[in-house]
Amino acid sequence: MVSHLRMVLLGFLVVVVGISSGAYGAISNDILKNIERINKRGPYLGIVVPNSFEMDPLLQSPSFVVDNHFPYLDVSGKRFRIGELGNKKVIVVMTGLSMLNAGITTQLLLSYFKVEGILHYGIAGNANPDLQIGDVTIPQYWAHTGLWNWQRYGDGPKDELALESGGDYTRKIGYLEFSDYNNVSKNGKPVANLLNNVWYQPEEIFPVYGTPEIRQHAFWVPVDKHYFTVAKKLKDLKLGSCVNTTCLPRTPIAVRVKRGASANVFVDNSAYRSFLNTKFNVTPIDMESAAVALVCLQQKTPFIAIRSLSDLAGGGSALSNEADIFSSLAAQNAVDAVIRFITLLLS
Repeated sequence: MVSHLRMVLLGFLVVVVGISSGAYGAISNDILKNIERINKRGPYLGIVVPNSFEMDPLLQSPSFVVDNHFPYLDVSGKRFRIGELGNKKVIVVMTGLSMLNAGITTQLLLSYFKVEGILHYGIAGNANPDLQIGDVTIPQYWAHTGLWNWQRYGDGPKDELALESGGDYTRKIGYLEFSDYNNVSKNGKPVANLLNNVWYQPEEIFPVYGTPEIRQHAFWVPVDKHYFTVAKKLKDLKLGSCVNTTCLPRTPIAVRVKRGASANVFVDNSAYRSFLNTKFNVTPIDMESAAVALVCLQQKTPFIAIRSLSDLAGGGSALSNEADIFSSLAAQNAVDAVIRFITLLLS
């Protein structure tokens, strides 16, 4: 509550300064008043969605009831949709593709509105050979696997990384050695590869409960314990298995898994898919969830992500990507899981 009041006061100061100096980017008084009115009707569960084709099935669901007074608020380039889902007050917002968009949108949602928790959902690639397309996964941990220290050629695992001694980088998490994926070898051993190694790095975070400008590090970010416990009850959820006349080999399931990974990379490569699964025990691979998780970690906000598997991340046929066929099914399965999760959360 205190942090919210500070945000309102800060917004007011921004407006005053903006009007007096002609600065751009200020929030208008009308928008600030609407934010205050919306927050008086809270708190809300924030629902963060990457794209419109993932969001539309939720908005079109009879379970979603639009708020008659404030159906939506447009601010900072985002549309925040206000309503109820299964008798739970929610604010739904679309981020757009990528870690940057997901992080910015989540921070805006938490800064402007009285939000008690974040539920993020969408589709994802599947790195787990034990699961199939259409399955809904709920990881316990998320990591951003796109922050690297790219080691110079000639150095190896025993050599210190650039800037490692100052605490900027580490060798504790692990690395990808490109020569392991060469198509040629010499005397049965991989030949050297000029791309050498990339070492996975944790994010620098500055939590609200920490000291400003004193960094902490985070790689595996846990979801909220209570939310994860509730998600276990999704195991009996009935999910769709067919797109027109094309059906999956078995009925999809909703399952909790250990880990998910995000980066600004669409993974459609069998070798990297296998690496992420064997190295980090990753199941869903996407481009947003870890960003949402990291912002929630910094803001000390409960968080969970639900990702439905739409493709095999390069592990399927070389002729086409399965997402072209099953994205709509995966998106609907994710929405079905979200609706059931919220019902269970209230029970």
